[in-house]
Parts: sequence; C-alpha cells; structure tokens
Amino acid sequence: MGILESLTFDFDWFGWVILPILIFLARVVDVSMGTLRIIFVSRGMKYLAPVIGFFESLIWLVAIGQIMQSLTNAGLYVAYAAGFGVGNFIGIYLEQKIAMGLLCVRTITTDDATDLIGYLKEKDFGVTSISASGISGQVRLILSVIKRKDLEEMIAIINEKAPKAFVSVEDVRSAAEGYFAPRRTGFFSRLSIMRK
Repeated sequence: MGILESLTFDFDWFGWVILPILIFLARVVDVSMGTLRIIFVSRGMKYLAPVIGFFESLIWLVAIGQIMQSLTNAGLYVAYAAGFGVGNFIGIYLEQKIAMGLLCVRTITTDDATDLIGYLKEKDFGVTSISASGISGQVRLILSVIKRKDLEEMIAIINEKAPKAFVSVEDVRSAAEGYFAPRRTGFFSRLSIMRK
C-alpha cells in the first residue's frame, strides 16, 4: 500500500469534512430562524414565534452536542462560527424579502408639496399633510403609514417629486383605522393572520 493510499484510507472524512459541513448548515438555519423569530416577536406574532423558537433551539442543541463530542476537531469550531456569520446575513436578507409590518414615513419639505401629495394619493398611499414651521421657515410635513414592502416605491416617488425633502422612517408596532391600499399579497403577507 502506497503513502497516498494510506493517507486516503486513514483520513476521517466524516469528522473533518461531512460533520463540519453539517454543523455549518445547522448554524445557518438556526441563526436565520433566530433572526426571523425576533422579527415575529417584535411584530406581536405570538403563535408563530414560539414554534420557530422551538426548532431554532433544537437545531442549536444538536449542533453544539456534536461539537462537545469532538472538542479536538478545530474544523467544527470554524464551521460553527462561519455558520453563525452566514446565518446572520441570510436572516437579514430574508427579513428584507418578507418585509412584514408597518412603517411611518415622515417627509419634510420647504418646496411646494402639491405634486408629491397628489401623486402619492394617485398611487394609493394614505397621506396626512400638515403645515409646520422649521428652522428655515414654513415647511410641509407629510405623514404616511405604509406597509414595509411599499417603502422602496414610496422613497422613489419622494425622490422624484421632492428631491430635497428630508425623509425619516420608523417602525410602527400597530395601527388602526388607517387607509392601506390593496396590493399584492404573498405567503408571508398572509402570516399576519397568525398574530391573533
């Protein structure tokens, strides 16, 4: 038997290749689920968040159990840490794609906002407009509570119609009696019924 055949025969493929890949994948899934669970908790989805939390902790326990059985395998440590990093990235990506919840968009402009307000209404956005006074004089304050998935469209409209406007965006925990345009609904939009 040659040296190459001996090395190939003695190498622990499961411990140094397959198990680290499994640990990496487990961490990616568990950290991504953790990110989604936090989002669901902040949105008040009291039935979905615990279910995700159960599977998140179960996957974590299995992964950490495998590492504790092989404390001398440095490849598992690297896989665990890499899975954590990639899981955060994927969790944030998923959160952006799901785009659940409501946002309050505040637009402040010193310019005439008639076109902006009219166009937002034309595009079915609810708009509340207030005359206000700022450091530079009279301004127009425009408030809109929108679905998170509509933020990109609204910002594009504001940038087109009032490019010098100051815009701030913040999360809204809940809203009642407002106007929300009927828009496309996907699987994740229907998850909101689980809040109740």
